[in-house]
Formats: sequence, structure tokens, C-alpha cells
Amino acid sequence: MKSNNKLFIAIIVALILGVILGGIVHYQFIESKEVFSKNIKLLGTVFIRMVQMIIAPLVFTTLVVGIAKMGDMKMVGRVGAKAMGWFISASLVSLLLGMVLVNTLAPGKGTNIKMDDASSASELLEKTQSFSLEEFVKHVVPKSVFESFATNEILQIVIFSIFFGIALSSFSKKEAKPILKLFDRISHVVLKMVTYIMWLAPLGVFGAVAAAVANYGFEIFSLYANYLLAFAFGIILLWILLLLVGYLILGNRLWDLLRRIKSPLLIAFSTTSSEAVFPKMVEELERFGCQPRIVSFTLPLGYSFNLDGSMMYMTFASIFIAQVYGIDMPLDKQLTMLLVLMLTSKGVAGVPRASLIVVVATCAMFGIPPEGIALILPIDHFCDMARSMTNVLGNALATSAVDKWETKSVN
Repeated sequence: MKSNNKLFIAIIVALILGVILGGIVHYQFIESKEVFSKNIKLLGTVFIRMVQMIIAPLVFTTLVVGIAKMGDMKMVGRVGAKAMGWFISASLVSLLLGMVLVNTLAPGKGTNIKMDDASSASELLEKTQSFSLEEFVKHVVPKSVFESFATNEILQIVIFSIFFGIALSSFSKKEAKPILKLFDRISHVVLKMVTYIMWLAPLGVFGAVAAAVANYGFEIFSLYANYLLAFAFGIILLWILLLLVGYLILGNRLWDLLRRIKSPLLIAFSTTSSEAVFPKMVEELERFGCQPRIVSFTLPLGYSFNLDGSMMYMTFASIFIAQVYGIDMPLDKQLTMLLVLMLTSKGVAGVPRASLIVVVATCAMFGIPPEGIALILPIDHFCDMARSMTNVLGNALATSAVDKWETKSVN
């Protein structure tokens, strides 16, 4: 616990220093700010890539061992049903909250935000052109497990691991034992690697934050004040709802859980990557007392299906763009959009800037100019910080809740 506190303090210090250095570069060294941002951001990129390199082996080994140790396929189905029940409920609540807030606060009406150039959104618009049912199926079902491992497609790795684990559990204990023992050892080695890599987190945080502030400066917050305040209010409300539900299920143990995941929360916030803390989350949830087999099964699924912060942002951003363009969105149309987002968001799990791609695709479906995404791109990095942190909290609570329910049903 002491090492966890030291890491947390180091990340806080790195965050503050990153803001200070980024501010100095933005306002004092204007001509070199782009070069500085590009170079200092490498610190964050290196850290995230180091974490990404161990995600695939960790997901595969822990999930296979977890399913094989469950033995009973009824238990696998039961845990899966509980997890999906939480994910679907949380996603609907998050989407609905975003819709209610953007309608109530109307940050896009009477805005002074102008879009002089939509070229910044061209990459997202190109990606969205291939967004279809066919692409959804291709994204979910792996063509090659080696390709899935190489590209860190968590959902595809999860699907392969589930089949592999079920097949392994059908063997006798004597036959399965050597493979289980090997995978178990590998997962522990990978978790040991996590301990070492996490000490690079302060450098990653420093680089990511310094680059963002140097690029945009502080004046961007005044331009997007209405948008940011409304979104921040929504995130706070979502946290209150999640923590309230978490307290009802976990009781006072909730505070212990929050203490455990404070470093992952801060890393996700600073680096805008919930994926970067996946290995650390596995470690901390097991230390919290969750059964390893529940963690290894529920957490990877959560990273594909339970992105609460991102879900809230999708309805919020889509309707915000409609408000800026003065497009009327009746309630029935908004509810249809909500259901579409509920489905389409699952098709791009693990894709970089997935939330924005879904927003662009949804805008095109509902007659909102998709190039309007360029309106929110300048501030998206800062919204992504809050989204990523909320996604981590949602998955920690989901895994802990499923573990509690499963422990009760067994007892």
C-alpha cells in the first residue's frame, strides 16, 4: 500500500510539473511549441506502448486459467450474464444522462465557437466511411488470433480465450494441469512486469500533459467554457450515480476499492488511456479481494462493453453538434439515436478515438453534418481525460459487484 501511495504522489507531482512546463512553452516559446509537444509526448507514448505490449498475454493467460478453474460452464454463463446485465444497464443510464444534460443545459445554443476548417476531422471522416454491420462483425470475431494479439484487439482476444478456456476445461484435471500451471506462471510474470512498468507512469503523465497544455494553452477553456462546464457537470453526476450504486452493493468496502484504484484513475486521467491501466487494475482488484477468475473474466469484457464515460459523451457530443448547427432534434429522434449509439458503440471497442468515430457515424445517420466533429476536436483531449477515468471507475465497480454477487450465490 505504501508503494501505491508513493506512485500516486509521484503522478500528482508529474501532472503539476507537466501543466507548468506546458504553459511556459505555450506562452513564452510560441514558435517551438509544436516541436516541443511532438517530442515531449513521446514520454507518454513510450509508457502506453510498454503497457500495451503486456495486455494481450495478460488477458489471454488470466482468462484461460480463470475459465478452466471455474470448471462448471454454468458458472461461466452465470458470471457472464451478471456482467452483461451491469454493462447494459450502466450504458443506458450513461447515454440517457448525457442526453438529458445536453438538452437541459444546451451548451451548443448561442455558442461563439466557429469552424473555419474541417480538415482536422478528415481522418475521422475517412474511418467512419467503413463503419458498417460487416465491419462490426469483422471487429468482433477474430480472423487470426495472432493478428488479434499483434493489434491488441481485446474483444477478439477475449472471444478466443473463452473458447480456449472452455475447451481446456473439458479435459481431465491430469491432462489440463501442465497447461494451467504454465499459463498461471506466465500471468504472474506479466503482473510482475506491471509493477516495474508502472514506475514509468509519472514520466508518461508528465509528457502527455505537458504536450496537451503546450499545444492548446489555457485560453481554450474560456472559448469552450459552456461545453466543458456542462460536460464536467455530467461526469460528476455520473460519478455520484456510480458511487451510490457501488456503496449499495459494496458498503464501506467501496472506500477501500477507491484507495486501491486511485493510481490507475490518475494515470487514465492524465494519459487519456483506460487501456494503459488494465494490467494495474487486474493487480489491484485481486488485492482488493476479488476472485482472480472473476477479475480475469469480467474486466476484459468491461473494456469492450462497459465504457460509461464514453457512452455519456456520445449522446452529449452528438446533440451538441446539432445544437450548434441549429438542427431540431425531437425527443423520439433522440431516443432512437440513443439506441443506435448503444449498439454501434460496441463495434469499435479498442479502436483509437472510438468515441469520436461513433459520434461522426451517428451524426451522418441522423442528418447532422458529420464534419461538425471539427468543432469539438480542439477540446476533445481534455474531455477524453474525464472519459477515460470514468471508464476505469465503471469497470472497477462492475468487476467488484459481479464478484460480490457470485460469492453470495455460491454461499
